[in-house]
Amino acid sequence: MTLPASMSTRRLALLLGALSMFGPFAIDTLFPAFPDVARQFDVSPFAMQQTITTYLVAYALTSLLHGPLSDAWGRKPVMLGGTLLFALASVGCALAESLNELLVYRAIQGMSAGVGLIVGRAIIRDCHEGDAAQRLLSAVTMVFSIAPAIAPIIGGWIIAWQPWPWIFWFLAVFSLLLLVATVLWLPETHPPALRQPIRPSSLMTTNLAMLRNPRFLRLSFAGAFNFGALFLYIASAPAFVLDILKLDAQQFGWFFVPTIAGMSVGAFMSGRLAGVLNGPRTVQLGFAICAAAALFNVGYNLLADAPQLPWAVLPMVFSAFGIALAFPVLTLALLDMYPRQRGAVSSLQSVLGLSVNATMAGLVSPLVSADARLLALVAAASVAVGWLIWLREAAQGRPPRAPSVDEAVGLEPREL
Repeated sequence: MTLPASMSTRRLALLLGALSMFGPFAIDTLFPAFPDVARQFDVSPFAMQQTITTYLVAYALTSLLHGPLSDAWGRKPVMLGGTLLFALASVGCALAESLNELLVYRAIQGMSAGVGLIVGRAIIRDCHEGDAAQRLLSAVTMVFSIAPAIAPIIGGWIIAWQPWPWIFWFLAVFSLLLLVATVLWLPETHPPALRQPIRPSSLMTTNLAMLRNPRFLRLSFAGAFNFGALFLYIASAPAFVLDILKLDAQQFGWFFVPTIAGMSVGAFMSGRLAGVLNGPRTVQLGFAICAAAALFNVGYNLLADAPQLPWAVLPMVFSAFGIALAFPVLTLALLDMYPRQRGAVSSLQSVLGLSVNATMAGLVSPLVSADARLLALVAAASVAVGWLIWLREAAQGRPPRAPSVDEAVGLEPREL
C-alpha cells in the first residue's frame, strides 16, 4: 500500500515517532520525582521501583492485544482508543492519594502505552517494503529516541516548580494533543478487505505458532537482550544519576541526552546503510559496537574509584548507537515472516522484549543499581546473551530480510 497523497513520509515518521513516545515518557518523566513520591507516600526505594515494574508488566500483557486488534479493526481506531485511555490513566495518576492507587493507574497507563509503538510498526510495513521500510522505521526511531532524552529533563523542570502530580498532568495534555493529531493526520493503512476477525482461540493459535518458530524467538530475544543492557541503566537511573554520579534531580540530562543522541545517530545510520550494507552485516556491526561498549564499561568501573562524567556515560552512548543500528533490521525481519499477521507479530515481539525489560527493572535493578561495578557486569552479560543468540541465527545462513512480495498465507512463515 502507498501513502495518501496528502500524507508525506516525513509527516508519518513524525506522527508515529510521537505516538511511540508514550512508553519512555511514562517511565522517564517520573524518575526525578522518585524521592518526592517516596516521601509523600512514606515508602522505600524498592517500593518506588514497582511503579516501573507494574507499568511494564501491564504493558507486556496487553501488548498481546494491540496488534491483533489492529489486524481486526484497523490501525487508526486502535491508535485512538489507546491514546485516549493513556490520557485518562494519566489523570488518575495525578489524583492518586496512595502508592497502591498510583500503581493501579500506572498499570492502566501500561495497558495503553504500547499502542503507538506496536501498531506503528505494522503501519510502517503496511506502507513500505524492503529498504524503504528500513529507512522509515529508522526515521521513526530517531523521533522516538528524543523522548528518553527530554522526559527526565521535563520531569526535573516540573518538580522544580510544581509538585510531582503535575508530571502526570503534563502526560495527559501531551496525549490529548496526540489524539487530535491522530484524528486529523493518521491514515488508515489496513483496509477492511485485509482485516481478520479476532477470536480468543485464533489469537492463542497465532501466538503459539509464532512461539514454536525457533527463528522468531531468536530474532526477538537477540534484540531484547541487547536492549536489556541499556534498559538496566534506564531502570536504574534514579540510583545511577543521584547516588553513583552524585548529580541532582535537574541533572538527569547528563545521562539521558548523550545516550539518546547515540541512539538517534545509530537510527540515522541504519537508514543510510539500507541498500548499502546487507542486513546480516548491519546487525553484526551493531552487536560488535555494543560488545565493545560493554567491555569498556566493565573495565572503567573496575578501575575507577568513583565513576565520573563523561566516562561513566560514554559506554551507554555507543551501546545505544549499536542497538539502534541493528534494531530496524531485526524488526522488519520479524514483520516479514508473517505478512498477514503483522500486528500480531509486532505485539508478540514487544511482549518478549518487555519480559526482558520487566525482569531488568523489577528483579535485577533493585539488586545491582547501588553498585556501579555490578551494573556494568550484568549489562555486559545481557549484551553477550543477545549476541550469542544472534550468532546462532546467523549460523543458519539466512538473511534477516525476507523477499518484499507478500507470498505467505495464513500462519505459514515466509520461506527465505
